[in-house]
Amino acid sequence: MSTHDPMVLPPGLPMPTDDGATRHLPGMQVPPVALPTTGGTDMLIGDVGPHRRRVVYAYPRTGRPGEAPLVDDWDLIPGARGCTPESCGFRDHHAELARAGADVVGLSTQDTDYQQETVTRLHLPFVLVSDAGLRLTRAMGLPTMDVGGQVLLKRFTLVIREGRVEHVFYPVFPPDRHAEQVLRWLEAHP
Repeated sequence: MSTHDPMVLPPGLPMPTDDGATRHLPGMQVPPVALPTTGGTDMLIGDVGPHRRRVVYAYPRTGRPGEAPLVDDWDLIPGARGCTPESCGFRDHHAELARAGADVVGLSTQDTDYQQETVTRLHLPFVLVSDAGLRLTRAMGLPTMDVGGQVLLKRFTLVIREGRVEHVFYPVFPPDRHAEQVLRWLEAHP
């Protein structure tokens, strides 16, 4: 088996399609489910003041350099590959997103220890939030996929304002340019 580099998106990745799994989310009040973060505290992701927004990008799972993917056909699953480049995109555009009035949070079903390694290795200036217990996922009916015996979030992004889902990006493709797409949307919708 060859080494796996999660930073590199291979050519020909399959594009995910809109299966309608997020249609119910716009306008939804975010339930008060406290989730652990890599910052060492719990977070209610809907707890956003009236003059800010929270951008919550959900991703299946980040990989580590040299480790094999979760399953051999990971790259063939539409929307699976690209979590690390997506996180780096939000890192690289963090200051611009903040100036546009948004806090950034990453969300996955990976546990906080795994996420902490990702934050440290990628130098992320924002927290990752773990829904390993699927409490928020179930409460909101967030889109998931079962891969290798694990329940993973599909890739989507929520823009939350005053506790409600204001906008949903779904499907997200290509993941490495998604932060730019979110930034353009925020600038067009002050």
